[in-house]
Amino acid sequence: MNVPVASDQNSGGKGAMNTKSMEERGTELINRAAANISSALLGKPEAVNLAMVALLADGHLLVEDVPGIGKTLLAKAMAKSIACSFNRIQFTPDLLPSDLLGTSVYQQNTGAFVFQPGPLFAQIVLADEINRATPRTQSALLEAMSDRQISVDGQTRKLGPPFFVLATQNPREFEGTYALPESQLDRFLIRLPLGYPSRESEKMILLGHRDGEPVEKLKPVLSAEEIIALQGIVCKMPLEDSLSEYLLDVVEATRNHPDILLGASPRAALGLYRASQAKALVRGRKFVVPDDIKNLVRPVLAHRILPRSAGGTTAIRLAEQILDDILSKIQVPE
Repeated sequence: MNVPVASDQNSGGKGAMNTKSMEERGTELINRAAANISSALLGKPEAVNLAMVALLADGHLLVEDVPGIGKTLLAKAMAKSIACSFNRIQFTPDLLPSDLLGTSVYQQNTGAFVFQPGPLFAQIVLADEINRATPRTQSALLEAMSDRQISVDGQTRKLGPPFFVLATQNPREFEGTYALPESQLDRFLIRLPLGYPSRESEKMILLGHRDGEPVEKLKPVLSAEEIIALQGIVCKMPLEDSLSEYLLDVVEATRNHPDILLGASPRAALGLYRASQAKALVRGRKFVVPDDIKNLVRPVLAHRILPRSAGGTTAIRLAEQILDDILSKIQVPE
C-alpha cells in the first residue's frame, strides 16, 4: 500500500467506509493510531506494533511484566485512540464470575428479573492484573474471548464487534498471583513483555509528565467501523502456499520436539496465520513475507507451549529458547 502516513492527529472516526477506500487508507489509519498510542507509551514502537497486530487480527493481548513498566498505560492509550466503549476490570482474589458477566436483578415494580450487564459488555476490556483472580473467575472469560458471546441465565448475548481483551499480569513468581491455566493462555493471540525503557526514553517520560498524564490528553483517531473494516482486510491478505507450509512446519515441530510436553494447538496455528496477515498490513504491505511469520513465533507461540522441565529457567524463557532452536533448523522459503 503506497499510502502516505498521516501527519495530523485528528479523529479517523468518520463512519464506515467501503472496502476499496479502506484498503487505500489502511496504512494511513494504522500509522495514525500507532503514533497516537506511542505519544503516551514512549520508546516502545515494537510493542505498539504488536498490540495493533493483535487488535487487527481480531485476537486478544496479554501484557506481562513487573509493576510500573507501562502495561496499564498501553491499554489506556489503545482505548483512548479508538472510539469504542471501554471498561477496566481490576482483578482481585475476591472477584466473582458474576462481577464480570453480570446478573439478573428482581424489579419489584414489574415483578420480573432484569439482566444487568457486567463490565465484559464493552468493545475494549482491560483485565488488569488478571492473574490475581482465582482460576474460577478467570474461566468466566473463556467463552467471551473465544466465541465473542456470554451465556447467562440460559440466554446467549453477543459481544462487540469489535471485542478486544487486553490483559495485564505480573510474573507468576510475584506473591498473590495465580498461574493462568493453559486453556486461558491459549485464548490470547499475543503475549507481550514490555521491558524497561532506554535511558533516553525514560528521560522523555520524566519530561512528558511535567504537566500531568499524557494519556489523558489522547483523542480517538479510529472508529469501531474502521477497526472492523481493517480486520476484514486482514482476513483477505494473501499468504502463499510455501509460507503456509513453513508455518505448519514450525507448529508441527513444537509437537514433536523432545523438550516440549505440550505443543502448539490448531488454534495457535490459526493465530499465527492471522497475526502474520495483520503484521503485513501494519507494515504497509499487501502480502505476507517469511519474516512476518518468523518474527511472530515467539509472541504467538511461547505462552502456548509447555516445556518438559524449566530447570533453573522460567518456563516462558525456556519456551522461547526452544522456539529459537526450532526456527534455526527449519528452512525459510525464498
